[in-house]
Formats: sequence, C-alpha cells, structure tokens
Amino acid sequence: MNLTPIKQALLDSYQRLGGINHLDGVNLPSQDSVQQLASDYMHLMFPGFFESTALTKKEVPSLVDRLLHSLDQRLTAEVEKSLRFAQHADPAGHARTVVSEALGQLPALREVIQTDVTAAYEGDPAARSVEEIIVAYPCVLSISVQRFAHVLYRLGVPLLPRMLTEYGHERTGTDIHPGATIGTHFFIDHGTGVVIGETARLGNHVKLYQGVTLGAKSFETDEHGNPIKGVKRHPDLGDNVTVYPSANILGGKTVIGANSIIGSSVWLMKSVPPDSVVYYQGEANSVVRPRRPKGTAPVGGDDSMSWDI
Repeated sequence: MNLTPIKQALLDSYQRLGGINHLDGVNLPSQDSVQQLASDYMHLMFPGFFESTALTKKEVPSLVDRLLHSLDQRLTAEVEKSLRFAQHADPAGHARTVVSEALGQLPALREVIQTDVTAAYEGDPAARSVEEIIVAYPCVLSISVQRFAHVLYRLGVPLLPRMLTEYGHERTGTDIHPGATIGTHFFIDHGTGVVIGETARLGNHVKLYQGVTLGAKSFETDEHGNPIKGVKRHPDLGDNVTVYPSANILGGKTVIGANSIIGSSVWLMKSVPPDSVVYYQGEANSVVRPRRPKGTAPVGGDDSMSWDI
C-alpha cells in the first residue's frame, strides 16, 4: 500500500489545524508518568493492598521510603512541565515548593480517606469487609485520587490535577473535577456515570448513587460569547445529603440543605431547605416535602409541594 498520500495529507492537516497540534512547544506532562504517579500514590495510601506479594510490618518503612522518593521525583518533574506550559517565571523552583507542600499533606489525606472507606462499608449492606471496599469498590480510587488532585489544584498547578482525575475517570467511570470541594465520609455507590463539576461543594457524610450529575445550569459569557471562567457554576450539597440514581442537580446557586434526600431521575435547578425529600412525579414535576422520621405520617394530611422544575 502506498502510504505517501496519507502521510502528506496528515502533514498538511498539521499546518491547517494548529489548535490540535503541540509542536515545538514545551514538554507536556506524560500520561504514562501520571498513571504511575497515581499508582504509587494509591500504594502509599493503602500499603499492603495492591502489592503482588504479602507485605510485613517490617517492610513498611522501606516501602514508604521508596514510594515517597518515587512520588517526589515524578511529581516534581510533572509539576515543572505543567508550570512551564503556564509560563511560570520559575517553574523548577516553584515545582519543588509545590511538591513539598503537597507531599506534606499526605498523612492528613489518609485520615480523610479512611472516613470515605468507613462510609462505603457502613453505607452498603452488600459489603462484607473493609478489604473488599478497598480492593474492589471504584469509589475508593476515584475519590482518593481526586483528593490528592484537589491539593495540587488548590496549589495552582495547571494540567496535572485534571490528568490525575481523568485517570480515575478512565478506570471507574466516575468523573470528579479536581476543583470540587468534598467533605469527609464521602461515598459513591456503584459510581458509573457520576459527574461532579469544578465548583461543586459537598459537605460531610454525602452519598451519591450512579448516574448523578452535579453540573452547571448555564454558562455566563463575555461580550464575544465565550464562557467566563472561574465563576460558581455547580451546586452545593449540605451534610448528610443522599442523591439517588440519575438525579441532575444543576446551577451554582442551587443549594441542597442538610439531611435531605434527592430521589432518582429528579431534575433540580432550585435550592431546597434542610430535611427535605425531593422525588420525581412525572410530567417534568418534582415533589418537595419535609423529611419525616421513619414510620411517621404527615400531620394534617399531605405536606408535599409540587414544583414545576
């Protein structure tokens, strides 16, 4: 087969379609390196769970030493590449500062991640052990990696935090932006199709099911019609909120009050007060009513309100 015409057509397209080329530019973070970085991080957070052979307590110090050195070197290199891409004045020096700060937060991250594992075990009657949660539940990977990516995001690192969370997205089907702020005891059951936007804020003890979207309602645009960056676009969820499958909660001004339950397939673009139950009624309507203790009836009849969402 004569490949010359195809080669020439591709070369021509590189000249015409410059927006999807990266030629003669700075070296971008390596996807292979990012995947190894995420793997080393998970081994460090959960020693003994992902090793090919059993790990003894005696071997832990040497394992931690090896993983920390690997993370330090790899992360410094990839952060520096990211900062060079953003034309930082001192990418090498600032990369060392950022990595020192990020690695210093690993012990605190482990404490928070332990609450996520606890929430998964206590929130799923199908779970038989904590070990099963760690090695088999996709939420452990997606949430743990997002928490580390969020640290880098808060430290102003471009590119790399999103590449880390996309590694978790690719592996689990759960898409959590590194900018999202998430409290303790976070559990995503099943996980497939969950989307959490950049400016979403979640309280403690939040539980989501598959297919939930915490997204944007619309985009503010400038005079040229381009989306304005950096504005609040995604909703807030208070403490102890549960959101059931395929619910869509949209908008930067939408606040779900604490202790509320959002039912399956609800499309919600309005805030709801604490202790509410919201469920889909059909014909684009959702019902919002106060949440009652189990086994109790409403006082004085039906206490629900029908909202035309």
